[in-house]
Amino acid sequence: MQKITNYFKKADRIALALLIGSVLIFVLMGVTHPKFFGKSNLQSMLIQFPEYGILAFGMMIAMIAGGIDLSLVGIANLSGIVAAVLMLRMGGTNLSIGIGIVAAVLVGGLCGLFNGFIIGFLDIPAMLVTLCGLQLYSGLALIITKGPAITGLPETFSNIANGKLLGVPIGAIVFVLIAILLCYLLYYTVYGKSLYLMGTNKIASRFSGINNLRITMFTYCLSGIFGSFAGILMASHYNSAKSDYGTSYTLLTLLIVVLGGVNPNGGRGKVMGVLMSIILLQLVSSAFNILRVNAFVKTFAWGLILILVTTATYLTAQKEARD
Repeated sequence: MQKITNYFKKADRIALALLIGSVLIFVLMGVTHPKFFGKSNLQSMLIQFPEYGILAFGMMIAMIAGGIDLSLVGIANLSGIVAAVLMLRMGGTNLSIGIGIVAAVLVGGLCGLFNGFIIGFLDIPAMLVTLCGLQLYSGLALIITKGPAITGLPETFSNIANGKLLGVPIGAIVFVLIAILLCYLLYYTVYGKSLYLMGTNKIASRFSGINNLRITMFTYCLSGIFGSFAGILMASHYNSAKSDYGTSYTLLTLLIVVLGGVNPNGGRGKVMGVLMSIILLQLVSSAFNILRVNAFVKTFAWGLILILVTTATYLTAQKEARD
């Protein structure tokens, strides 16, 4: 019990450190580049981060389970393409938009369920399964589109990501609702407690009466559903669907969850830490854009930070194990 208490205190410290870093970047950029405070830049940030932020939540629960989900971008694109095809074939009406969204969520859930079954039933490492899943789902998306983007989607659909409700982008509202739902699932349900225990020690969880296969399948199914939500937002943002949208998001989501205090070995991770990590990296990304930093340099920076944070996390865990 003391170790669990110490962990949550540590997770709170990580979230606080990320918050302080976010405030410093926000103030520094706002003072040196006033347009960073501009309404257009702030609105742009609120539209951008929900896409990869929701993917990060999917990556988070997969890592807490002791695995990883590298297929999320493929699931997102496949889901968005399925929604786009249905909307166009049904005439682009409001009903077709609703049916397309439901179909996208079903596709995301089924893809995640397939991942979870292979991982849990056959006990194949999650990295291999989801990496193959990324190629599988991206390939299916490419077969459907035959390469070019699917365009001409209804303007009403584009309002999901680009529209506003009381001045707040709808995508940001969806992101907040998903964050609240995830908090409830992880901290106030039997599933959440089982997930943390399974991620910490699968053998102990099995002897405690937990059905590891069911928890694994539900986790990856939920991760796939999060991927479908991200895919809907991406398709709505661009008002089109394509098989290679968000290719950089896999690295970014990995960086977010590790920076947010999620243990790559499983069993540890809090929504608040990941949330603050999302905000921090969005501020850094916007700062790079205003400073006109090359996109390749940005990708290099994400990779370097991921290596440093992963190394620091590993060394800290080793030190705690010795103590």
